[in-house]
Amino acid sequence: MTLLVAALLGVIQGLTEFLPVSSTAHLLIGARLLHFDDPGGVFTVMIQLGSILAVMWLYRSKILHIVMRLPSDPGARHFALMILVAFLPAVFAGLLLADYVTTVLYESPKVFATTFVAGGIVMLLVERYRPAPTVLDADRTPLSRALGIGACQVLAMVPGVSRSGATIVGGMLMGLDRPAAAEFSFFLAMPTMMAAFAHSLLKVRHQLSSERALEIAIGFVMAFIASVLVVKPFLAVVRRSGFASFAWYRIVLGLAVFGAIAAHWL
Repeated sequence: MTLLVAALLGVIQGLTEFLPVSSTAHLLIGARLLHFDDPGGVFTVMIQLGSILAVMWLYRSKILHIVMRLPSDPGARHFALMILVAFLPAVFAGLLLADYVTTVLYESPKVFATTFVAGGIVMLLVERYRPAPTVLDADRTPLSRALGIGACQVLAMVPGVSRSGATIVGGMLMGLDRPAAAEFSFFLAMPTMMAAFAHSLLKVRHQLSSERALEIAIGFVMAFIASVLVVKPFLAVVRRSGFASFAWYRIVLGLAVFGAIAAHWL
């Protein structure tokens, strides 16, 4: 039964990591409802690597192209600098606030519920009132706008905000069109998630044990598969109909979490 729950949580991680709905909050709520014991957050930390490797696998050709052409191609150097500039705000915020977030905010379902609803409302407002897009290719995002997107990503440290949601909304506010904002979010996810994984792994390294190896392996594999399967359909939905469906999902889920809290289920 524990292995089945580990597989289910891996699927939840993979499906929600790159959607604007907060994988962290979904995992925390799912683990509580399924009574899954995760001392030190070891399982949660390790299966995130599955999602990281999935997006790197999907964009492997682009990553290789950028790396190989860095010495000679100004476009490749701009791309690398753009991602670095967007990544830096999360580094500084993580060093200052990570312990508070994981020890205080992660323990409060009311925080998840509030940020689900608030984030959904913000997404609906940005969909309706965003500035006219002037950047149609994520690779050509100006550095100043990349920094603005990176600043928005800092908000995702609060569980329920969603890293992808914050960066996509930030991208749209910075003048990127929907597909470009979503793709920029995927690129920025690679260094951000890798750094978060390394930081978390360093904290829980002494709690790793062979007894949890099978659970972690199952969760990791399911997270990888689910992430690989969700990215391309997500971009298709974004191109066709935008983010409104995800915004309403967040609002409904937030209200459901408030109801679960009132019923003492969470």
